[in-house]
Amino acid sequence: MWLALDTTTDQASVAVGGPGWCAAEETIVGARRHAVALLPTIQVVLARVDVTLASIEGIILADGPGSFTGLRVGAAVAKALVRGCPVRLWSAPSLLAVARHAWEAEEGTILAVSDALRGELYAAAYRFRAGVIETILEPTVMPRGEALRLVPSPVRIVGPAAAVLGGAVSWPRASALLSLVGVAGGARAVADPAGWEPVYGRPAEAQAHWERIHGRALDHPASRTG
Repeated sequence: MWLALDTTTDQASVAVGGPGWCAAEETIVGARRHAVALLPTIQVVLARVDVTLASIEGIILADGPGSFTGLRVGAAVAKALVRGCPVRLWSAPSLLAVARHAWEAEEGTILAVSDALRGELYAAAYRFRAGVIETILEPTVMPRGEALRLVPSPVRIVGPAAAVLGGAVSWPRASALLSLVGVAGGARAVADPAGWEPVYGRPAEAQAHWERIHGRALDHPASRTG
């Protein structure tokens, strides 16, 4: 079985299952609860299907873009589990999982969007065929009005912020990540989990404020050698 984690928005989720199927799933509502509730929720989901971490084959994590704090929590837990088990770590964009969950075998492009605050959206677009996912627009931060210019006439608009573009609101789900395992253009294996970082989409507000004051980019901790 595989363990799937999505902590990119206010509604985090944990699922266990296999490529293309889900045996159990739990949701954590409230971004401030992610750090406290994620590990206990993993234990609950595993217990529901009577498996342990030792029997997990792989972990798939939604790698962003999304909440900076949520992504940090998910990445820290996933890295710790991969190091302790040990198992392989896989990742996939949260917006890809949202689009895949909404796909109903129709032709055309699905546009997935979530709130990036400051009047902006995180947006990505995909086309799905049997066994293949084509990325039309990589996850990108942009003004709200830009998404439909870059992806005109999508067959569906989905995601947490879809309502601002006239679409159907839907939240990322860990179970949808499982459907991306083993699919061309879907989940990707993380070669170096220790050095890997999620896709934040843009710097955290604290980092942006520091860089404005100091007039230079803040060094990434992972890039320091001493």
